[in-house]
Amino acid sequence: FLDALGNKKRRIWAPLYVQGLILPGDRKSMDRIAERVAPEDTEQINHFVAASRWDLDPVEQVLWAKADGMVGGDDAVLVIDDTALLKKGRQSVGVAHQYCGQIGTKANCQALVSLTLARNEVPVPLSLHLYMPESWTSDPERMRRASVPKDVVFKTKWQIALEQVARVQQAGVRFGVVLADGGYGVCAEFRQGLSSMGLTWSVGILKTQMMYSTSVELGEPSRGRPGRPGKHPIPSEKPISAEQAIASLGPKAMRMIAWRLGTKGMMHCEFAAMRVRVADGLEVSKGLHLPGDEVWLVCERRSPDDLRYYLSNQPRRSSLKTLATAIKGRWVCEQGHQQMKEELGLDHFEGRSWHGLHHHALLTMIAFAYLQHLRLRRKKNS
Repeated sequence: FLDALGNKKRRIWAPLYVQGLILPGDRKSMDRIAERVAPEDTEQINHFVAASRWDLDPVEQVLWAKADGMVGGDDAVLVIDDTALLKKGRQSVGVAHQYCGQIGTKANCQALVSLTLARNEVPVPLSLHLYMPESWTSDPERMRRASVPKDVVFKTKWQIALEQVARVQQAGVRFGVVLADGGYGVCAEFRQGLSSMGLTWSVGILKTQMMYSTSVELGEPSRGRPGRPGKHPIPSEKPISAEQAIASLGPKAMRMIAWRLGTKGMMHCEFAAMRVRVADGLEVSKGLHLPGDEVWLVCERRSPDDLRYYLSNQPRRSSLKTLATAIKGRWVCEQGHQQMKEELGLDHFEGRSWHGLHHHALLTMIAFAYLQHLRLRRKKNS
C-alpha cells in the first residue's frame, strides 16, 4: 500500500491513520485519531485525509489484489449494496433526505454504493463510492464548496455499481456470482449491464415484476392504421407477475433447502424456482415489454406471509440448492458494513469534502482488509 501512495509524507500519515482506525476508541473522527496516534501532528493528519489530493486508483488496485488473494476465486461472490452514513446539517458532501437502511426509513444521510468480495462467509470490501443526489449535481456552487471534481455528474446507484464492477473485473478480481438486493435488481438496465460483461448474477426483484413462460412466441406485428404495417411483434401470451408465476407451480413446489451451518445449527428455508423470460425487452406499449432473456425466477418463503423473489442467470442445469446458496450469500456484505462502522468508525468521519470522505472510506477498507488477513492467518494456523 505504501508504494501506491507515492508521496513520502502520505506514507507516514496513512499507516498512522489506519492504526488509529483499528485501535480501541469510542469515536474515530480525524481529531480523535490524531490524539491517539500523533497528538503533535493533528493538523498534518487532518490535511492528509480531508484536504490533500491523492489518486485513489493505485491504492484501490493494491486493495483489490490483496482481497483477491484472501477470498477471490470461482466460488467467491461479489456483493453490490449501499450503506448510509447518518448526518446532521446540509454541508457534508452528498447529504440528502434519502432512504437509510440502518434505520429502515428516510433520513438525512450520505449513501455509499459498495462492492464486497466474499468467500466462505469472509467479506473483504473493495469499493465505497458516494452517490450524489440530483439536488447536489444540479447546484454548481454547492458542489464547489464540497470540492467535488468537475467531472462528477448525476448517476443512479446502479450506474455507479456497474462502473465499479467493470473496474474490479478489469483488475482481475475473481468471483463467480454477482449478488444484489431489489434496490438494484428491479432495474432491467442493471441486469442487462451485468450480462453484457459476461457475468453470472442473482438479484432481488419485486413480486410485481412481469414475465412470460419460456414457451412464449412472437407473432407477426399487428397492423396499425390502414396502409401502415405494424411495428412490433406480438407475444403469444400475456405476461404475469413473479408472484403469479410462482403460485402457478402449486404449494408442493416449495422445498426446504439448507445453505450453511450457523451458530445454532444448519440454516434453512423454503425455496422454489422456475425458468422464465423476463418482460424487460422492448416496450411496445405503455407498461408492456417484449420477452427478454430466459433466466431463473426464485422464490424464498421465510414465513407464510413473507415471500421474497429473485432473478438469476445461472445456468439452466443449476440445482435449487445452488440457486438458494448464492442468494443467501449476500448477508456477509451487511456484516462487513456493520463491522466497519462499529469497529473502525466508517461513519465517524466529520469532514465535508468529496476527497476527504473517499480517503476515509478507502483507509477504513484497508484497515478492515488487514483485520481479515489476521483472522484468516489465525484460522489457518489453528
